[in-house]
Amino acid sequence: MTGIVERLSCSHCNAPLEYNPGEIIVTCRYCGSSNVIETGVAFTLEHSMLVNNFDSESVRNLVKEWMKSGFLKPKDLKKCSKITEINLSYLPFWIVPIEASSHYRGLFERAGPSIEKKSDIQKSYNWVVLGRKASEFPTREFDVPLKGKIPFSISKIGSEARVLNSEVDENEAKDIAKQEVEAHHEFLAKQEVDRIIKIKTTVQIGDAVYIHAPIWFITYEYKGNSYRLVIDASNGEVIKGDIPPIEEFKLF
Repeated sequence: MTGIVERLSCSHCNAPLEYNPGEIIVTCRYCGSSNVIETGVAFTLEHSMLVNNFDSESVRNLVKEWMKSGFLKPKDLKKCSKITEINLSYLPFWIVPIEASSHYRGLFERAGPSIEKKSDIQKSYNWVVLGRKASEFPTREFDVPLKGKIPFSISKIGSEARVLNSEVDENEAKDIAKQEVEAHHEFLAKQEVDRIIKIKTTVQIGDAVYIHAPIWFITYEYKGNSYRLVIDASNGEVIKGDIPPIEEFKLF
C-alpha cells in the first residue's frame, strides 16, 4: 500500500511524499521533483523522461497490427483474440555508460585437438538497469530511445498512467551494470572458445542517467489462454510479445 514516510516532505514544494515499501528515490506527485527517501534531500542527478505518444485506442490498434504480421503466429490470432487488460506505467530506469575491456584465454575444442586461443573484447554500452527489484520486465530487449528524452515533468504524464519510483540508487545500478556486463563478456567469449581458462574484465563507468519510460502492458486471451505484450509507449515498438503456439495438423 502507498504510505507517507514520517510525514517526509518534498524538498522543492513541501508536499507530502508518498511511497511504496522498498522505494528509494521518490518523485513528488505534485511538482515532479525527486527526493532520496532515506534523507529527504533533493535528488540532483539528471532526471529525464520519455513521453507517451499513444492513447489506449492507438495501442489497441498496434496490438492488432502485431497480431496479423510476422511469422510463427496463428493465422486467426487477430480474429480470435481479445484484449483483457491494458495498463500504462512509467518505469524507472538507470542508463549506465560503460567502457568495458576483456582479455580471455580459452580452449577451442569443437574441431579436433584442443587449441589454445587468446583474444580481447572491447565494447561501449549504455547499459539499461531497471530501478525495480523482482521484476519480470524484459530489460535486455529494451533499447531505451534516449534521443527522445526530455527533462522530467509531472505535467507530461497523463492521469491514466502509474508512476513507479526506483528501488535502486545510482551506486547499486552501477554495480548491477558492472556485473551484467562482465557476465555478458563471458558469454561472448564462450561463443569463440569451448572452455574459458581465464577472463579478466575492466570497466570504466560514467555518470548514470535516471529516466522514466512509459510502457504499455497488455494482456490478451486466445483460445482460453492468456498472453502478454509489452510496448514502448514513446515509439510504439513491441518490446516483447507472447505468441501462442501454432496448432499442428495431424493426418489420420
